[in-house]
Amino acid sequence: MIKQENIKRAFVVALLCNLLFGSFLVRAEVLDTIIAVVEDDVILERELQKEVAVIEQRIQQSNAALPPASVLRKQVLEKMIVDKLQRQLAEKAGITVSEEMLNSSAADIARRNNMDVDQFRAELEGQGISYQSFLDNMRNEIIINQLRGREIGGRIKVTDREVEHYMETQDKIGEESTQYHLGHILVAVKEGASSTEIQKAMSKADDLVKKLRTGQDFSQTAISDSDDANALKGGDLGWRTQSEVPTLFANEINQMRQGDVSEPIRSPSGFHIIKMLELKGTDNHMIIKTKVRHILIKTNELVDDAEARKRLLALKVRIADGDDFAALARAHSDDKGSALKGGSLDWVGPGDLVKPFEEAMAKLGINEISEPVQTQFGWHIIQVLGRENKDDSSEFKKNLVRDAIRKRKIEEETELWVRRLRDEAFVEIYQDRL
Repeated sequence: MIKQENIKRAFVVALLCNLLFGSFLVRAEVLDTIIAVVEDDVILERELQKEVAVIEQRIQQSNAALPPASVLRKQVLEKMIVDKLQRQLAEKAGITVSEEMLNSSAADIARRNNMDVDQFRAELEGQGISYQSFLDNMRNEIIINQLRGREIGGRIKVTDREVEHYMETQDKIGEESTQYHLGHILVAVKEGASSTEIQKAMSKADDLVKKLRTGQDFSQTAISDSDDANALKGGDLGWRTQSEVPTLFANEINQMRQGDVSEPIRSPSGFHIIKMLELKGTDNHMIIKTKVRHILIKTNELVDDAEARKRLLALKVRIADGDDFAALARAHSDDKGSALKGGSLDWVGPGDLVKPFEEAMAKLGINEISEPVQTQFGWHIIQVLGRENKDDSSEFKKNLVRDAIRKRKIEEETELWVRRLRDEAFVEIYQDRL
């Protein structure tokens, strides 16, 4: 009797094992299902599930409502397809990111958040984000940014006349100090689209505008319906000056108030909808300018670090004994450009000089001479001759405008480039598996 009972129990256990193993195989098969073919590569279900989970967490942390699962999967898949196409192009171009560069970038991010790498790792893992996953995403972003810089950045030029024209226009329309926080939705239209396809896209854009103007949540709508790269961020373009706003929207935003939603705006990429989320002004830009001079001794086969420091310390003693700094700079400095001016670098502002030099300079009182300071150029002694607070608003705004115009041009060109890359690639999506 006991023997028969044992046989029955063994049979049941075997049956359960088979069922569980079979279930595991089915699960594994589902996770390895191909969702899309992208050129000569594929996107698997498990890859899509992993990315969807990351995006879901990001949306929840921003307190935005999650769209329907099917809509989110579709949006995330489209982002993955575009990223994969860019990674394939980067690989063909030989663009890589070394472990040293990756770890250095991660350390910089940790430092900007007032943490060391271990603290930063613990913070990420406390939020349910694995550190390796963070590094993988950062590697992907660095590679794509390098690719875009190579494919697009080199072609973008900003002339002095463009900057002057913008500054003149700003003076005339009184928008110089205004910044705009914009939301953006794109209803995409492929290059060479038929009139029927264009009409369909325009009707969709008109319908979205109506819904948004009657109170439908903009962020939720962008996540669900936008074809733009910022869709999964709720369409948020962040704060921008007028020069940073895409040319296509520049005239439109001048007539918009906070909360306004624009009519659909046509471009080669499709139909754009923008919302004025917020408006604000900017303050004057004050900086500390420093009048400084130095003596540089470069290292070479005959002059090592110790010898360079020794020479500079000897020169410092001579200056303390009454020798003229300018005369010694003309006679001994290896920076021939400043040596002709007695070592003078004239008035400099933040960021004009290399970091170790600036850090040493900032600690000096007026007429004080530093100990020898090492930079990538060699060894220096530094003397500060004066400091003043200066309203750098005009030059600061010119530099902002130049950077913003360049950024705007890059964005516009990138949008077209990405859309063209996507349209021209071989991509097959298995809709029944979405």
